[in-house]
Amino acid sequence: MKLKTTFIIALFFVGFANAQTKVGTVNSDLIIGKMPQMKGVLQRVENYGKTLDSTFQIKATEYKAKVDSFKAEDKIMTEDDRKNRIIELQKMEQEMAKFRQNGSAMIQLQREQSLRPLYKKMSEVIAEVAKENGYTQILTTNTNQFEYIDERFDITQLVLDKLGIKE
Repeated sequence: MKLKTTFIIALFFVGFANAQTKVGTVNSDLIIGKMPQMKGVLQRVENYGKTLDSTFQIKATEYKAKVDSFKAEDKIMTEDDRKNRIIELQKMEQEMAKFRQNGSAMIQLQREQSLRPLYKKMSEVIAEVAKENGYTQILTTNTNQFEYIDERFDITQLVLDKLGIKE
């Protein structure tokens, strides 16, 4: 009976010891920023922004031309023409404001889509490094909400090394 009890207690402690977790940390922003593909991402986003800017400039030039035309013809217009032209200018202003607002969202979307493959690759390498080193959980340090992190458990450099990125 004593042998069975001792055996059960030993199994409990072995199971408890195996259930221990090893938590590591990683700075994913640092890794993404050092990836060589990041330059291409930034260039694509910048080019996309320039395209949107040039489209906006065309709209702004059209708007300015209509405003100048309105000012030049203001004294010879009928009241109905004046109202119609004012409504047209207000619509153009609204369209330009909407374009500006949508442009910011479109640039952000372009950035996210361009970064998605980099984050996927980084996540795969983090998983490999974690498995190779016996980590059960990896937390990101990007938000800086940790009070204390033991540097021994930071795998950022291991991930950079696995990606072939030199400091």
